[in-house]
Amino acid sequence: MRYNGEIIARRWIFLSVNILAVGDVAGRSGLDMLSKRLRSLIRLENIRFTVVNGENAAGIGITSSQVREILSAGADVITLGNHTWGKQEICDTLEEVPYLLRPANFASQVPGRGFGVFGTSFGDVLVISLIGRCNMDFGPDNPFFEADRIIKNTEAKVILVDFHAEATSEKLAMANYLDGRISAIWGTHTHVQTSDACVLPRGTGYITDLGMTGPINSVIGVKTEISVSMFLGNPPRRFEAADGDAKLECAVFEIDETTGRCLGVKALRITD
Repeated sequence: MRYNGEIIARRWIFLSVNILAVGDVAGRSGLDMLSKRLRSLIRLENIRFTVVNGENAAGIGITSSQVREILSAGADVITLGNHTWGKQEICDTLEEVPYLLRPANFASQVPGRGFGVFGTSFGDVLVISLIGRCNMDFGPDNPFFEADRIIKNTEAKVILVDFHAEATSEKLAMANYLDGRISAIWGTHTHVQTSDACVLPRGTGYITDLGMTGPINSVIGVKTEISVSMFLGNPPRRFEAADGDAKLECAVFEIDETTGRCLGVKALRITD
């Protein structure tokens, strides 16, 4: 079209924001890596909101001081998973810290909250923590029904889900069930980053597993000799987090802040 003699191109202008999701923080090396690299990553990728899974910060579970450490490193929200109760001291912290979420489909009488609405400069963000039921050691409520219940009661445009699950099929099923109703869903728990970051057909960003923030030379964060011994059938030993060089694995979701739809996803791995 022409206006005052100039040719003006018609185009849609999207106002988008970048959301960062960081894979399970494992042990002391994972915490150190997060403290060292997270803020620079946030600046580099122009991140506006950051969710970190911290359930393995203490190897198994997370302590109150580690919650403060992860928030100080740059996280806006911390999600947990099947090791939520690994450190009993966390029960009080779950009640006191609104930025710490345990799975929403745990039994209703347990401490804490499974979702939260967080105000930002680009509007409210709803973050939901869910846990799967396949191959888990206990029987949480149905995560599909719990997701429905939470989503239908929010007015937030940007909705993010951390689905802490073992089975890739369960993660994919949940993603397709929620496609078009949420902005992004990512899997945690298996500590191995998958290569399937994508935008689903109805506009939801997805990756089956973010991976892990922790020791590179390990078996999903655990000392290799302990894991190998277990698979050989030897008497079980207490899991210990490995040391050494670490990696930070994550995904960046570009979200249209007006519609809440995902415009693009990329998975990242950062090493020392």
